[in-house]
Amino acid sequence: QVQLVESGGGLVQPGGSLRLSCAASGSTSDYYVIGWFRQAPGKEREGVSCITPVDGTKYYSNSVKDRATISRDNANNIIYLQMNNLSPDDTGIYYCATGSGVTYSAGTFRFSRYNAWGQGTQVTVSS
Repeated sequence: QVQLVESGGGLVQPGGSLRLSCAASGSTSDYYVIGWFRQAPGKEREGVSCITPVDGTKYYSNSVKDRATISRDNANNIIYLQMNNLSPDDTGIYYCATGSGVTYSAGTFRFSRYNAWGQGTQVTVSS
């Protein structure tokens, strides 16, 4: 199994930036896709960005497209999510997850089977 640990959340002012990290350990070759989801208070969890390590394909939801960059450090099994020009709408708990496949449609994505979830890291965008 894969264990995922997120870090990098915190309080950010509108217009600011942050970088989230997700460190994967354990059976890191047992998933096809790894990425970020978020859940705002009172809302459903939604995909933010993900990457397929086998070929480096990246996916972004419309809500963060052009403001976010996902990247990976293969040597250390860490993925990063750089987000810029943050707004209060970006507030929520950000989770890292792995999956067996990914489907992208209508400006968002989902995993076909979720293998592991991290504990989440809180991001609050407020002045």
